[in-house]
Amino acid sequence: MRSGRPSLTGDARLLVAGQGVRAAGYGFTAVMLGALLAARGFSSVQVGVVLTALIAGTALASLAVGRYGDRIGRRGCYAVFFAGIAVAGVVVAAGPALWVLLVVALTGTLSTDVVDNGPATTLEQAMLAAEDAGTAAVYGRYNAVGAAAGALGSLAVTLPGLGPHGTSGAVHAWLFLALVPVGITGAALAARLSPAVEARPHEASAPGPAARARSRLGPSRAVVRRLAGLFAVDAAGGGLVTTGFLSYYLAERYHASVVALGWLFFAISVVQAISVALAPLLARRFGLIATMVGTHLPSNMLLAAAAFAPTFAVAAVLLLARTTLSQMDVPTRQALVMTVVTPPERTAAAAVTNASRYTVRPVGPLVAGLVQQVALGAPLVLAGAVKAGYDLTLWVWARHLGLPPGNGTHSPGAAGAVTTASPGESS
Repeated sequence: MRSGRPSLTGDARLLVAGQGVRAAGYGFTAVMLGALLAARGFSSVQVGVVLTALIAGTALASLAVGRYGDRIGRRGCYAVFFAGIAVAGVVVAAGPALWVLLVVALTGTLSTDVVDNGPATTLEQAMLAAEDAGTAAVYGRYNAVGAAAGALGSLAVTLPGLGPHGTSGAVHAWLFLALVPVGITGAALAARLSPAVEARPHEASAPGPAARARSRLGPSRAVVRRLAGLFAVDAAGGGLVTTGFLSYYLAERYHASVVALGWLFFAISVVQAISVALAPLLARRFGLIATMVGTHLPSNMLLAAAAFAPTFAVAAVLLLARTTLSQMDVPTRQALVMTVVTPPERTAAAAVTNASRYTVRPVGPLVAGLVQQVALGAPLVLAGAVKAGYDLTLWVWARHLGLPPGNGTHSPGAAGAVTTASPGESS
């Protein structure tokens, strides 16, 4: 592993650019989606169904990429996904019926999450692993660019004439055409990727009996499943305090204005970008697990404390402080998965661990609504407790993975080979 701040290769630059373009588009349309559904007169139940379909689509598409991506080709899948984004933008802009929106949502080409958003993230995570799977240095820049671009996309909604000010669905629907240049640009970036990002010939599943290896979770299967379970717990806790819930909570308790909330969440996105960029520096010094738990655990305490803030200003400060720490586990989590598996398993491992996070998230808002019957801020306390439990469990379990405590110079996949493969197997 290269020391210091590694320079990005041409492929890595293309992938980071792809993440940035996609995040900007999703940051813009995610804000507009709720306004569009409301303007079209959809009921709260119908809106909930659409949002649930979006999350389900990211999980299903991510699993499909994990199963077939290496066989079909990572570059081809990446290009097809971006082309799908452009098509989805055209379809939504046309103001289709509810069932058509559901079909589009289930393709995984739309997302309300600007950073960790399904099949594209799975492919990028696997393709970037060839460059850095041990220190999160590349993943840090990758996620920082995504967070910053998403923040700018969200801020673009405030431009005159673009915000949700109309009363007709058509006023908002045409804005989804912004996804067309996003898709075209992404497909062009995918076409420029080199063959180096593809799975090596011996890593791709072959016809015949070996076709059972399509999932390509072999020696690291147990480790990946445990990580997927832990990540699902973390995501379930996060699902209790989505951006939508926080907006509602702050407006309901402190009567915060829409403008104040808009600037707060923009600031949160900026802090998130800085946070994920700094995470690799800590990971290089203290190790992946120590960085994940050491930053995530106190952030969850700050989240729970926000439930007791006496004013909006105090709550905003606590949430911003929480974000400075809570997002550092994103690049380190991605690097951890790529580190504890062998190279042939990377795409499948990324797909399984990412999908595990998406599938549990729809439950969070439902549970939050029930818990709020006890106290308005109860979901923040519960989320902090659940996510803290994840941190402590990860810390105890990961001690057996054999990862270097600090700046290890092992090759990507080495930990997975050592801890999960039988003697004689190599990465």
